[in-house]
Amino acid sequence: MKFTNGYWLMKQNITPVYAVEYAGHRLEGRVLTVYAAGKHIAGRGDSMNIGLITVRLTSPMEDVIHVELTHFEGGSEVLTRPQVRDAAPEVSVTETDAELVFRSGNLRAVICKEPSRWGIAYCQGDRRLTATGYRNQAQMRDSSTGKAYMVEQLELGVGEYVYGLGEQFTPFVKNGQSVGIWNEDGGTASQQAYKSIPFYLSSRGYGVLVDTFGDLEFEIASEKVECVQFSVPGERLGYYVVGGEDPKGALSRYCGLTGKPALPPAWSFGLWLTTSFTTNYDEATTSSFIQGMKDRNIPLTVFHFDCFWMRAYHWCDFIWDPDTFPDPAGMLRRYHDNGLKICVWINPYIAQQSYLFREGMEQGYLVRKTDGSVWQTDLWQPGMALVDFTNPDAVRWYQDKLAALLDMGVDCFKTDFGERVPVRGIQWFNGADPMDMHNYYTYLYNQAVFTLLEERKGAGGAVLFARSATVGGQQFPAHWGGDCAASYPSMAETLRGGLSLACSGFGFWSHDISGFEQTAAPDLYKRWCQFGLLSSHSRLHGSGSYRVPWNFDEEACVVLREMVELKCALMPYLYRQAVIAHDSGVPMLRPMFLEFPEDRSCLPLDMQYMLGDSLLAAPIFREDGEVEYYLPAGKWVNLLTRQVLEGPGWHRGVFDYHALPLMVRPNSILPMGGRRDRPDYDYTQDVTLCLSCFEDGGCAEIEISGLNGQTVMRAGAVRHGDRIELNVSGGGSWKCRLLEDLPAVIEQTEAQAVITLT
Repeated sequence: MKFTNGYWLMKQNITPVYAVEYAGHRLEGRVLTVYAAGKHIAGRGDSMNIGLITVRLTSPMEDVIHVELTHFEGGSEVLTRPQVRDAAPEVSVTETDAELVFRSGNLRAVICKEPSRWGIAYCQGDRRLTATGYRNQAQMRDSSTGKAYMVEQLELGVGEYVYGLGEQFTPFVKNGQSVGIWNEDGGTASQQAYKSIPFYLSSRGYGVLVDTFGDLEFEIASEKVECVQFSVPGERLGYYVVGGEDPKGALSRYCGLTGKPALPPAWSFGLWLTTSFTTNYDEATTSSFIQGMKDRNIPLTVFHFDCFWMRAYHWCDFIWDPDTFPDPAGMLRRYHDNGLKICVWINPYIAQQSYLFREGMEQGYLVRKTDGSVWQTDLWQPGMALVDFTNPDAVRWYQDKLAALLDMGVDCFKTDFGERVPVRGIQWFNGADPMDMHNYYTYLYNQAVFTLLEERKGAGGAVLFARSATVGGQQFPAHWGGDCAASYPSMAETLRGGLSLACSGFGFWSHDISGFEQTAAPDLYKRWCQFGLLSSHSRLHGSGSYRVPWNFDEEACVVLREMVELKCALMPYLYRQAVIAHDSGVPMLRPMFLEFPEDRSCLPLDMQYMLGDSLLAAPIFREDGEVEYYLPAGKWVNLLTRQVLEGPGWHRGVFDYHALPLMVRPNSILPMGGRRDRPDYDYTQDVTLCLSCFEDGGCAEIEISGLNGQTVMRAGAVRHGDRIELNVSGGGSWKCRLLEDLPAVIEQTEAQAVITLT
């Protein structure tokens, strides 16, 4: 929200109370409270008839500082804030005549005490991250509406870029944008977002999380171009400054603060095929799809039933349409016998015709209006209501309905929707502010479903396919990008959304291969298959037409099979990257700057990405197969063509449908598995350790995880002159090879291989 009219003037009806000058402090235990006067205090009389901004500094974990700004403190307590880990770290406060320093770990907040020079600088060691200064912190009052807003402005350095704020489909670098943190069902071609996250990540290696679920707006170099401004209605604003040595470190620390992703089961990384949305289907139809994939030797892992597995007008009652699926338990058993996992579509909306509506209304499990009646709408389903997940009994009621599906043979759920949450005239069971509940609702919804799956499947056995999210939602993977269109621009905006979501702490992400709306041309379908199988999770899904490859052309079947087989073969590498995402919060799909923060050419890149730490993927967004991509320093080898290219620099190529730039990082070990027909297998059996472009003195270490996420094999390699030595520990069977086409002699024992370049 903008409050100024240019740099010098305020908008009409806006009156500010600025933090201008240090006016004292108080230290109570681990809480430092600092007061900032609204004008320069030259004498005792200046302290009257002015506003005062109160600033409280605390720390929930090392290298994270929480800042709370208040003007009037007599308001009601905020019930719903992002849940964070509080490790109660040691903090210290030191003082001189000129400054006051609050320290947590290596992160310091340095408060200026000099007259008319109010400001707080945030420093990681000796490195200045950002700062708030004179007239950056304020309360703004709009006399025309009577509303008050709290505002903070944090400085941007020269050449500093801002990323994240959720799954935003607008330009990847957020500088110059106004972003509202408000979940909406807006598709991928709009400024609205299904996953609005009040956290931004800086190219300088720090992050900022605003601790509200309510109405929040960012102006990123768009009101005052040298600052990131954020504002909320009311008299209080809180935020966390998250320190880091680099962007990856800051992102990992943010996930440590708000929750790290659960580890999805290995089978979920295989290919998912759905019925699509509004298509006509029954068991004969779905069985024909499964058989068609089998006939074409395309490995299929998960079959998904979208909305119409239930009867129209009954969403959601969780009852199979008896006319279409007369024997659902038998059908699911037959599909399980074929080695498939089963996913079904659900949402938290209860149509009036569903038997659950009457049940939920009578027991108080549905969201109500302030007059006590159930809130309802005809948008989406006739007379639908919302489950009130602030009511613990409603949560268990909802889970019990889903548990019956698990007993029948369903393995996981697509948790659709969760964005259309009303805010006017609403009362929640726990008394929460309706504005706060709008975004928070999706957290409670997905948490309820994921918790049930963990209870029934055990740790490491639960996975969702979720659309909406907020802070902390990364703990309940995986998520997909929502309603995209069948076009190259939509494919590109989908990737931008995924990269922005990665900068918001989400480790696992997918999208509708070939686009949800409309039906792709065969060319686009094949290119999107390449992109889709080089994402953490891969799903064929659409709206009004089936997405099986033979509906496009026979070459599409070949391309899809090749990409699924490649992903299965890469699972020893990919699953280890999943474990890293689970342990550290660093996502599988990574923007280039996250992996190469020292390379300024990587900062704006949004048409390529790193898949884990060793693979660079550049999807093709043109019908002529041409692609331009950037390689950081070193020799990179294309995993598919074996072409070696050198960076730093830009490269251009033309690729058929059976290849694309899939580049292996220099000085890396890429484990390739012994199976290409399924994603879940023993990754240490017949694994090939591929060595990529080792320079003299180059070294690398890798780990391979078992299906429980525990390390079962380690390998390390180093090159000295014409000799590369590879050492392996742990069980299993392995061999090694060079990805470069170089003449070499390989001598291998049980635990070591020596490669002599000839």
